[in-house]
Amino acid sequence: MDVLGISCHFHDSAAALVRDGQIIAAAEEERFSRIKHDYGFPHQAIDFCLRMGGIPASQLDCVAFFEKPLLKFERLILSCLQTFPNSHRVFRESMISWFGDKLWVKQTIQKYLDIAPSKIVFSEHHLSHAASAFLCSPFEEAAILTVDGVGEWTTTSYGIGRGSDIRLLNEIRFPHSLGLLYSAFTAFLGFQVNEGEYKVMGMAPYGKPRYKESVYKLVQMDDHGGFELNMDYFSFHYSTDQTFNSKFVDLFGAPRNPEAAFQLPRDQFYADIAASIQSALEDILIQMACHIQRVTGQKKLCMAGGVALNSVANGKLLRATPFEEIYIQPAAGDGGGSLGAALWASHTLLGVPRRQVMEHAYWGESHESSFIAKYLDSEGISYDCLEDTDRLVDQTADLIQSGQVVGWYQGRSEFGPRALGNRSILADPRKAEMQEIVNTKIKFREPFRPFAPSVLAENAEQYFDLPDAGRHYPARFMLYVVNVKETMRDKIPATTHVDGTGRIQTVHQKTNPKYYELIQRFGESTGIPVLLNTSFNLRGEPIVNTPQQAFETFRRSHMDALVLGDYLIQRSAIKNGV
Repeated sequence: MDVLGISCHFHDSAAALVRDGQIIAAAEEERFSRIKHDYGFPHQAIDFCLRMGGIPASQLDCVAFFEKPLLKFERLILSCLQTFPNSHRVFRESMISWFGDKLWVKQTIQKYLDIAPSKIVFSEHHLSHAASAFLCSPFEEAAILTVDGVGEWTTTSYGIGRGSDIRLLNEIRFPHSLGLLYSAFTAFLGFQVNEGEYKVMGMAPYGKPRYKESVYKLVQMDDHGGFELNMDYFSFHYSTDQTFNSKFVDLFGAPRNPEAAFQLPRDQFYADIAASIQSALEDILIQMACHIQRVTGQKKLCMAGGVALNSVANGKLLRATPFEEIYIQPAAGDGGGSLGAALWASHTLLGVPRRQVMEHAYWGESHESSFIAKYLDSEGISYDCLEDTDRLVDQTADLIQSGQVVGWYQGRSEFGPRALGNRSILADPRKAEMQEIVNTKIKFREPFRPFAPSVLAENAEQYFDLPDAGRHYPARFMLYVVNVKETMRDKIPATTHVDGTGRIQTVHQKTNPKYYELIQRFGESTGIPVLLNTSFNLRGEPIVNTPQQAFETFRRSHMDALVLGDYLIQRSAIKNGV
């Protein structure tokens, strides 16, 4: 039973293929198109999934789209009518977009795949999120919480999953949205909406939540886990380019100049604003989760939606709520909706039994060693062939230990926004200067952005305050920020954030043996089984997908070495290099 899931037309388009209840492939379109957060129809991601499944489109049993376009169109029309004439630009531009392709997605799918219309089904946006978390979780029964910007009408929902059945019990509807609230502050702080939310999270530890009371003038919580925005401060419901209005500015002051580099103490005010919205978000999520636990009686929680990628909040949810375990899959945003739609259609509609836990994120494209060698030879690039894994990890560990920054390209690419050891840039976490070097000279991004510590799962509790770390799935996917133990902070300063925390990635031998061996070898040499890990891309670009992209990114940055599969390329091998 082959089911293809598709998400597109808003941001992070993606496709996923599920066969007999098991994931075969999943990838975002941006990895192929090289357009960051590509929202177009995912032609290339679909083609990739079908190649991995070894089937033509005609043999698909079902194609599931992740939401219902007509419901979303209804919300757009009614919102424009309610806010007219302020919404006239939104209405005009939306009509062009919707009548161009968004309304006709069923016909687009049918035409591209050349399949019968009866094979195409539509989930709902937050149901797809819920399915993406619960149906590939290790739980037979769990509470479910989905939080994002907006789907059709829903911005937040909760419910319960049992077996293959998902029941959403309650929802909060547009325009009241935690995701859109956070995005308004993202824009105020000078970052791009749907791109810069991670930057707000990274900036927050540099500040204090001094303006939290002002934030609560914008959003009020109730006694039942709900919330409501004061729409007098926002314009996202009627503007094409502004998320907040002049009343917001009167309350908080002038927005940060997006062209200015972040500097302390000059920008302390903006760091305090970031800390304030982050703290308020955490409070609301914790209260919401506690209410859900009381209503459902569950001890396990599955989360999805873009807000579930806020790893700082996730770590606090685990510590501050009655839930004992949390599951969040690595593509929790809209890209993961493609997987959720496929799982929902497979398990709930078609009745295929659940038989897989999503233990890793490696569902994307890979390239054979012979393909990599052919490319390197055709470009005249000098390399050392290290087909023996021991030699490969020995030499790579030695390079990192000596202070070099290494691009690491192995196996299948990760599904979701995090590089988890297959499309990574690696460095020595013991050297404090590595944080600035990798941020400014290699990634070309803001100096306050933190890096993840990749740690062997069995050593995680030695360095981080996460009891029984190996059983926590979000920790595998960099979806928990936890405290670095005080005695260990000076041992891994490059991956310890300014507030003493780290966005942990636990690495398991079963799911990524080569990366595990590299960290193990580095640990044997240094006594520190931890590596600094960041995504293999430059600022504003998607994570690399092919060997060609990996080499070009290496060439344009100041990385010292590149490991492409079995091949080691040194900076000196580049003719006319940087």
